[in-house]
Amino acid sequence: MHTDQRPSAYTGLDRMPIGGRWRHGSSGTVFQDVNPYDDTVLTEIRLADEGDVDLAYREAERAWPEWAATPATDRAELFLRAIRVLDARRAEIVDWLVHEAGAVRERAEFEWQLVRSGMVEAASYPTRVTGRILPGITPGKENRVYREPLGVVTVISPWNFPLQLSHRSVAPAIALGNTVVLKPAENTPVTGGLLLARIYEEAGLPPGVFNVVIGKGGEIGDALATHEASRMISFTGSTEVGRHISRQAPLKRRSLELGGNGPLVVLEDADLDLAADAAVFGSYYHQGQICMATNRVVATAGVHDELVERMLARARKLRVGDPADPSTQIGPIIDDDQRDGIRDLITRSVEQGARLLLSGEPGGPAGRVLPPHLLLASNEAPSASEEVFGPVATVIRAEDEEDALRIANDTEYGLSSAVYTRDAERGVRFARRMQAGMTHVNDATLNDEANTAFGGENHSGLGRFGGEWAIEEFTTDHWISLQHTLRRLPFGLD
Repeated sequence: MHTDQRPSAYTGLDRMPIGGRWRHGSSGTVFQDVNPYDDTVLTEIRLADEGDVDLAYREAERAWPEWAATPATDRAELFLRAIRVLDARRAEIVDWLVHEAGAVRERAEFEWQLVRSGMVEAASYPTRVTGRILPGITPGKENRVYREPLGVVTVISPWNFPLQLSHRSVAPAIALGNTVVLKPAENTPVTGGLLLARIYEEAGLPPGVFNVVIGKGGEIGDALATHEASRMISFTGSTEVGRHISRQAPLKRRSLELGGNGPLVVLEDADLDLAADAAVFGSYYHQGQICMATNRVVATAGVHDELVERMLARARKLRVGDPADPSTQIGPIIDDDQRDGIRDLITRSVEQGARLLLSGEPGGPAGRVLPPHLLLASNEAPSASEEVFGPVATVIRAEDEEDALRIANDTEYGLSSAVYTRDAERGVRFARRMQAGMTHVNDATLNDEANTAFGGENHSGLGRFGGEWAIEEFTTDHWISLQHTLRRLPFGLD
């Protein structure tokens, strides 16, 4: 193991907050949280077992009635205080993202900003909840529909954007009067959960409102999905695990953001410099480890070859190495299994006929820094048909606009997508025919804004994050009728 400087941040990040107390897990397993670039040990955590999971839910249940009854302005003020804490702790949080998630410094700063935007948005939620008064068909009846908190919300988040992808569920859930049990990915327990808990604790969040359990999904995942106290599961991760959760908890409310296979379509009238910038950014940003990544670049025949040359020129200039070095643009893959899976996918694609135009061997102290790869292939190649989650771009030739649309939609996924054309309205018409939850005209597939509808179609998930859509996801309708005049019912006594 290497022993360079650990991030300076909050102390006590070897325990998990449950009911306002920071506790060691009750399992016999101690997990080493390491820097993916050089295997420096950042912290050691004794993992949770099912008993700890049950305790977290009981504490969340206990805290819920008082938190749900807390005035909306008080809950909003909590988020304003949290923003001040986040600002004060910015450097520490960014350091943790660099060291634990393998994020290059610019990427870590960007994630910090996303979380801050989410806090600003969440501060408005408590006072944006609205109900309705509806006419009744029964004489003298008034129908009211109240928006109410759900209760205890389960959040299960991934390792690739750990702070943001935990927070985008935690923040609206808490703002709207729910309590939370969060399980972050075991690869990123600090940035995925423990830092958030410290931030909200410092901001004054009452004990039990936000609880974190650190453990392996294979050991405590089913206990989280099936616990009787949980009213909703917000999960971000693979489609395979999302299907498993749906089978385990078919009657719970579920918000699922799953896999992606984002197409970026370049039509013959596109600005090729802008399109190449977007393709390279979308394919290689954070080593391609993003659900919205540009998995496929679909270029019409007239611009295909020129676009490939421009992408190659840009990709060759990307600087790979230590994410703590401010000049680095491509850092490490999160772990060995992920790295090996990416390399296997590239090998299988070449064996099935793809042309590998750009490649390189993994480097860095731990051998996880994978240079950018670029392939030319059909839509059936593994690098095109499967979610890569690595620094790999696959360019596919389409005959014309209709063929490009067919190729873009030929996937089981439907998360993010993009189209480049100089004719904006043509782009919108094309975008509306793309089978995806999000399509960006003349922009990259990587977009995330806190006030709009983020989510996918098909096997990419259920539900939406952001803005009024988050308010709907994390609350429920309660119909209450008020009978103002005497109503005579059948079987009533005279």
